[in-house]
Amino acid sequence: MTARPSYLPSGLPIPVPEPDGVSEPYWCGLREGILRVQRCAHCHAWQFGPEWICHACLKFDPAWVAVEPSGEIYSWERVWHPAHPALKDHGPYLAVLVELPHAGRVRMIGNLLGDPLQDVRIGAQVEGVFEHHPQASPAYSLLQWRYR
Repeated sequence: MTARPSYLPSGLPIPVPEPDGVSEPYWCGLREGILRVQRCAHCHAWQFGPEWICHACLKFDPAWVAVEPSGEIYSWERVWHPAHPALKDHGPYLAVLVELPHAGRVRMIGNLLGDPLQDVRIGAQVEGVFEHHPQASPAYSLLQWRYR
């Protein structure tokens, strides 16, 4: 979970919280090197992506809880066609859906670091890598994934 040089090229939109701020604790956590996921204080259900209401019991304002940035690959795709003009000459790359078994099995999408032609295994253990961009305006961080 150490910082590393940028994996993604410049020119991509900077991720920022929605205007209502629902995801702000997530993005602030990444800048601090912490992965935060929502967990309801009432029914203890986990959820991701961020919402103002618990998906399980419908109570408002689920809490944000720090969790270990590790999990297992649930699904993946080798992306050959750029999803944004800044990615035109930066393919292929690996997008993975990572399941966090210690956080209610919530799943989140990210990039798998390393050779984009490497073998990818469903169920493989991965750990989070925080990619910090302090020079950006506003500053932001991303969570990438690598094999453990």
